[in-house]
Parts: sequence; structure tokens; C-alpha cells
Amino acid sequence: MQIVSTDRAPQAIGPYSQAIASEGWLHTSGQIPLTAAGEKVAGDIATQTEQVFDNLEAVLAAGGAALAQVVSVNVYMTDLGEFAQMNEVFARRFGGHRPARSTVQVAALPTGARVEIAAVARLIR
Repeated sequence: MQIVSTDRAPQAIGPYSQAIASEGWLHTSGQIPLTAAGEKVAGDIATQTEQVFDNLEAVLAAGGAALAQVVSVNVYMTDLGEFAQMNEVFARRFGGHRPARSTVQVAALPTGARVEIAAVARLIR
């Protein structure tokens, strides 16, 4: 098992790692709309989702993976009424790749975020 870390994404805000690589798999922690410097990104759900994907791609790259290797994703949103806008960003960022996905509404997310995304990728070496 290997801890994966990058300064191109926000550092963990608790006792966890940005990602863990284990036995050919990369498990990312949930990414929220913070800049790499740890500043909260304000704006609508599309803006926040774009930042989440920037963070997710940085963590995946640090672990030797890319969005094309993601096999499953968990999306947490504070308002499923914003699903269509989040989904537009999600579809564009993944392109033709379609990982398995769960999307759930939650009461709240850290730092007042509106969206959080965690992913599992298959490492190809």
C-alpha cells in the first residue's frame, strides 16, 4: 500500500490521504472545490464541479492514473436539483469514458462545498 500525495490539489483537511494505491488500484479521497492552496472556490455547481475535477485529475496523475482509468465514482451533492449542471461537467470531463457511478444527496459537505467526488482507478503499469 502506498500513500499518494500532490501539491497540485488541496491537502487533506483531516486525518486521511489524498489517495492510496494498493494492488493495482488507486482509491482517491473525496475531492471538494478547494484550490491547491486550500482556498474555497465559490460559484455555481458547474464552477465547483470543474474545480473538483481539476483536483481529481491532479491526484490521479500523482498516483499514475488518469480519468480514462477510473472504474467507479461516488458523487455527493447538497442539492440534487443541481444534478443536470453537475452532470454536464461530469460528461465533458470524462469524454466518451463512462465509469460506474453513484450520486447521492447529503445534508452538508466540508467547507460548505456543494459537491464532492471520489474515484477508484485501475492502475496500468
